[in-house]
Amino acid sequence: MKIGIGYDVHKLVKNRDLIIGGVKINHPKGLEGHSDGDVLIHAIMDALLGALGKNDIGTLFPDTDSKYKNIDSKLLLKEVYEIVKECNYKIVNIDCIIEAEKPKMRNHISKMKEILSKILSIDIDDINIKATTTEKLGFIGREEGIAAQSAVLLDKN
Repeated sequence: MKIGIGYDVHKLVKNRDLIIGGVKINHPKGLEGHSDGDVLIHAIMDALLGALGKNDIGTLFPDTDSKYKNIDSKLLLKEVYEIVKECNYKIVNIDCIIEAEKPKMRNHISKMKEILSKILSIDIDDINIKATTTEKLGFIGREEGIAAQSAVLLDKN
C-alpha cells in the first residue's frame, strides 16, 4: 500500500468560471490558472502521483505548454488515473478538504463525489470531501483564493 498527499491553491479572479471537483459553481469569481484552476482535482492528482513516487502535475502538465491552456482538469485526472493503472495500482480511498470562505461547498459535494467516482472507477463511498472556512483569516478568509488538500491510499492490483 502507498499513501500520497496533495495540495493546491489558486487565486480568485473576475471573469473566470469557478470549477471545483469538476463542478461549475455559481460565484462572481473563478480560480486563476493555466488550466481551469480546479484546486480539488489538482490536489487529488498530486496525491496520486505522490503515492506512486512520480513527478507532480506541474511537471506532467507544464503551464508553458499551450495545449493545457484552459483545459478541463477532469481530462488531466483521467490521464493521471491511467498512470495509476499502468503502475498496477488501484485506489483504495481518497480523503479531501476544500478551504474556502465563500461560496459554501455543502450543496456541491455530492456531485463532486459522483464525478470523481466515475473518472477514477471507485465507489462513491470511497471518496470523502469536506469543506471548511478559515474563519476569515488569511488569504482564504479574505476571499482572495481557495485551496484544497487530498490524501489517497493505493494498493497493488
